[in-house]
Amino acid sequence: MNIPDINAENSVIGQVIAKFVAGDPTMFALIAEDIDFRIDHFRDETDINWQQAKGREALVTLVGRLGKEVFPKGTRALSVSGTELGDGWYLTSFHQQFFYGVRQEEVKSQTYILSHEADGLLDYFRETVTNVVET
Repeated sequence: MNIPDINAENSVIGQVIAKFVAGDPTMFALIAEDIDFRIDHFRDETDINWQQAKGREALVTLVGRLGKEVFPKGTRALSVSGTELGDGWYLTSFHQQFFYGVRQEEVKSQTYILSHEADGLLDYFRETVTNVVET
């Protein structure tokens, strides 16, 4: 599948990912108060029940925990691409490399994000982690 690059300047999801990778907390200014956020993992035994949030305040707490447990050394974007689906919806492919705190090893991961934005704010986010592989 050939998905064109997402321009961070033209999409909220692109800006949020760029700020997340940079460790920039101003990303929360791009999040709607009523964000509906969840991360799912495909065929992974890791407990991810806590990786969901309803509302910006809950998301701030979740991202703090992600930083401590999953991304203790941050992350590096290997590629971010996607397409606008219309009416504020985006499908984004996010390939990243990071030290995975849960496994205590350097890994690469491919994820797909379905998101929605309205009035310049991200209000829906579903990420599916397809794999986490040792580098």
